Amino acid sequence: MDLLSFGKTGWGDELFYATLMTIAVAVTAMLIGFLFSFIFTPLKLLNNKFLNFIGNTYTTVIRGVPELLVIYLFFFGGSGAIMYVASIFGYFEYIEINAFITGSVAIGIISGAYSTEVFRGAIQSIDKGQFEAAKVLGVSKFVQFYKIILPQMLRLAIPNLSNVWQITLKDTSLISVTGLVEIMRQSYIAAGSTRDPLFFYCFAAVLYLMLTFLSMKLINRLEVKYSRGF
Repeated sequence: MDLLSFGKTGWGDELFYATLMTIAVAVTAMLIGFLFSFIFTPLKLLNNKFLNFIGNTYTTVIRGVPELLVIYLFFFGGSGAIMYVASIFGYFEYIEINAFITGSVAIGIISGAYSTEVFRGAIQSIDKGQFEAAKVLGVSKFVQFYKIILPQMLRLAIPNLSNVWQITLKDTSLISVTGLVEIMRQSYIAAGSTRDPLFFYCFAAVLYLMLTFLSMKLINRLEVKYSRGF
């Protein structure tokens, strides 16, 4: 266990900070995913073929392309796009996007595609009579969404969002290719330095399992809360 001690002789502090980085990326990506889902879920539900096409293209392409490829496209393509724009204004130096931003946005877009489908399915599962009753009572769209749609949508969506969270959390391991030091990257560095890959990769698996277990406990509490209503 000396390998996991804190200080210069062990890797405990490095793995601790790597775990915090993993949590930070996962939470940031999940929030970005919610933002994308709030944009694209209405596009998939509106009675407009063009907007439906945009929403369906987003979810189909992102879910159909490997997550690692999406990260590569954003990491290398993002730098290229920014450099191209910069060249228009006379700046020709190499520009590299921050690895944390790149990883969070890339995983967030992936998470958003799955969250969009979750929210779409949850809203479509709500009895249409709820919407008709709200119109008859003259309820404003804001109140209709906040008081009628949102509580029922969350009750139906939270169990499936837990799966999206697990996907998002595990996808953080892929951004090690960008050089960001999270659990997988730090485990790779430690394994190469000590030549004990089995130990560190097994410990990385334990860390991911612990994060998943703790987050699932929290999500289960939210599920119980919203199953009873606000």
